[in-house]
Amino acid sequence: MKNRYLHMLLAVFVMCSLFLIGCSNSNKASSDSKDGKKNIKPAETQELAKKEGKDVTIAVADNFISMDPHDTNDTLSYSAQKTMLEGLVGFDKDMKVVPVLAESYSANDAATEFTFKLRQGITFHDGTPFNAEAVKGNIDRLANPDLNLKRHSLFALVKETQVVDENTVKVVLSEPFGAMINTFAHPAAMMISPKALETYGKDVSQHPVGTGPFKFADWDQSDHLKVVKNDQYWKKDYPKVDSITFKPTPENGARVAMLQTGEADFIYPVPTEQAESLNGKNGIMVENNQSIVVRYLSMNTIKKPYSDVRVRQAINYAINKDAFVKVVMNGFATPLDSVIAPNVQFYSKQDQYKFNLEKAKELLKEAGLEKGFTAKLWGSNSSQTIKGMEFIQQQLAQIGVKVEIVPMESGTMADKIWSVQDPNAAEIELYYGGWSPSTGDADWGIRPLVGGKDAFPPKSYNTAYYNNDEVNQAIKDALATADPEKRKAAYEKAQTAIWKDAPWAFLSVDDTMAGKKNYLEGINLLPDGALSVENIEIKQ
Repeated sequence: MKNRYLHMLLAVFVMCSLFLIGCSNSNKASSDSKDGKKNIKPAETQELAKKEGKDVTIAVADNFISMDPHDTNDTLSYSAQKTMLEGLVGFDKDMKVVPVLAESYSANDAATEFTFKLRQGITFHDGTPFNAEAVKGNIDRLANPDLNLKRHSLFALVKETQVVDENTVKVVLSEPFGAMINTFAHPAAMMISPKALETYGKDVSQHPVGTGPFKFADWDQSDHLKVVKNDQYWKKDYPKVDSITFKPTPENGARVAMLQTGEADFIYPVPTEQAESLNGKNGIMVENNQSIVVRYLSMNTIKKPYSDVRVRQAINYAINKDAFVKVVMNGFATPLDSVIAPNVQFYSKQDQYKFNLEKAKELLKEAGLEKGFTAKLWGSNSSQTIKGMEFIQQQLAQIGVKVEIVPMESGTMADKIWSVQDPNAAEIELYYGGWSPSTGDADWGIRPLVGGKDAFPPKSYNTAYYNNDEVNQAIKDALATADPEKRKAAYEKAQTAIWKDAPWAFLSVDDTMAGKKNYLEGINLLPDGALSVENIEIKQ
């Protein structure tokens, strides 16, 4: 049972670590900035490709796992679910919270009560009314630990869901949690028809029934998932296409070929090595945008020599972040300038550790390590991760730090990181990974990774074993209120302290990248990597 838990925990962590790994090569199809970042240029002179009908095909890189948002932990499945289901609130293209099935929402000052006023006249695809009772049924399901749903942890603080009236619902928490509105915007909180939950039980994962612009048609897990237009959709004049068919296509070349021949209208991700050569040809547009995925090198701050802040700062100065973006991320990333990405709520920009070998050597000398030291660097055994670790190895060699790279498969890493009960017994030194805060809020970008002892493995993902009283208090202050200005001030304080203390070498923010036919509009990847299609249409 213990090993099963460890493997499940690692699976989530590795998914975040590998999620949306950078992109592409350069030529005339992109522009380079001074920091090595590339941006795909729009192909303005390209003729509009021809398209028959209003049926759209999207090729994706993997198979879907579940259509039950309450029991899903992969972004790809959420992308398909979001065509059919909706939440009380959601995220716009910049990861800002916006009303969806709720027309408005409010919170008390203590951040323990959240009230939603619901839109009226909406029904689920099976004709079941969308109302406060339906919302209560969904939230109670998420909050029930006995159901063992994958997303229960996001709603474990829910003490009670109250039906105030037919169109008003109040959610009461057992303790303050200022980030709760962002949690409701997470796709895990999308609403399922109460009738479907009653009819299908656990099998609702194969029979999704929501309020969204498209209705479930069929799903052959080895071939495709299809949704069709909801003629009774509550947003007037939407959707503007008749159907969407998702085609799992793991092989990069096959996915690209589908876009080139017109078999697919949209693909993601676009293979890094082909992004620029695809753009502007055969009616294809390739788009890259900044995500909220951060890439970092954590340092075990309770183990020597990383317990010395001068060593941690030296490592930051010794790694050329612009070169990292160019070499490891192929130009499709941005140097990281805080512990969270710019598109995350309450982000606060910090002054970067500019590449400075002399400064790095000086700091090591002050720490009594003028001749350097040896280090072990852990990471996954994927080719992209190994590429990143080899770059770090080369960079740190310049200041006398001899790095041994230790790539691991997921099971081994689970045992190495999450079987440790005593932090002082942890073998981990350096860890190369990545993280996407899927709620879009600073809380989920900071607390699980550097949030003190409560976030140490095996409880959470603080592989730096970082524990700073000032940061811990700032996190508590931010969660103790629903006032955005107070939360902003607290997270600014936390980010400044973390940056100065340098439990990580702060590396980059990944880009998302997708390819589409130029007649397609209103479809895009959100910064968390999820697909947004509610405004999709075909221009001819």
